[in-house]
Amino acid sequence: MTATHTAAHAEDTKVPTAPAKTATTRRPVLDARRLRTAGFHLSAGALSALWLLPIVLVLVTSTRTFDDIAAHGVGSRPHSFTLDGFRQAWVDGGQQRALINSMLVTLPTVALSLGLASMAAFALSRYDLPFRRVLLLLMLGGNLLPPQILLIPVSKLSEVLGIYDQLYALIGVQVGFGVGFYVFVLHGFMRAIPGEIQQAAVIDGASPWQIYWRIILPLARPALAALTALSFTWIFNDLLWAITVLRTDSQMPVTASLIGLQGQYVSMWNVIAAGSVIAAAPTVAVFLRFQRHFVAGLNLGAVK
Repeated sequence: MTATHTAAHAEDTKVPTAPAKTATTRRPVLDARRLRTAGFHLSAGALSALWLLPIVLVLVTSTRTFDDIAAHGVGSRPHSFTLDGFRQAWVDGGQQRALINSMLVTLPTVALSLGLASMAAFALSRYDLPFRRVLLLLMLGGNLLPPQILLIPVSKLSEVLGIYDQLYALIGVQVGFGVGFYVFVLHGFMRAIPGEIQQAAVIDGASPWQIYWRIILPLARPALAALTALSFTWIFNDLLWAITVLRTDSQMPVTASLIGLQGQYVSMWNVIAAGSVIAAAPTVAVFLRFQRHFVAGLNLGAVK
């Protein structure tokens, strides 16, 4: 009985050391996690600042006078503020007409490309068509060709067809070279839509056009929004096909017009920077408008 009582008394008087060890081991883990978090934010902030630095330099340069830049240099602290560079680029530099040409090419091209691609993707993904895999591979293979090897054939073909130096010729080229990629992307989204939805619509008497317009197309809205932002950016910023198909200055889009603006205002960096800001503004606005849908489309594609 005495031995038992002594053992019980020893257990009751034992010092609890486990919580102290847990607290001491948890603190270095928290400190290491905080250091990693701080390092990540610092590195991400530095990369963001490095990426934004040229944009800020262009914006500041576009609001300076030519005399200020000539006296102090492009990278110096600004000593003036003016919007005259935008007026010169917009009116005298022809950016107004060039921006209109870009819109006349980009908006119809985006609408035609995504419209045709969505219909083709709907047919290839929802119906058992013959040689559909071959068609998809051909569309994908066409996008793998370097565009440089097709410059001369496209230029000669536009001359033979009599559409050379016309905006609708550039629209046709952009649609032809973009539809294949859009079909390939939309095919993956539409194929993942459950077939029971389409079967229920068929039982209710819906036609293929009604299934496409009222069911499949609304469900593919995230993919269409992502492709809208991408296609608008690609087409609006295109230079290669513009200088291949077009020749007259009055027909040139804004990207090709920037080359002429640089030749017209050789050392007037404020005017050239203002023209660059004008050319970049529409794509930035479109991306900000479709940013939420764009991210949703990318996440949906990653999950699939």
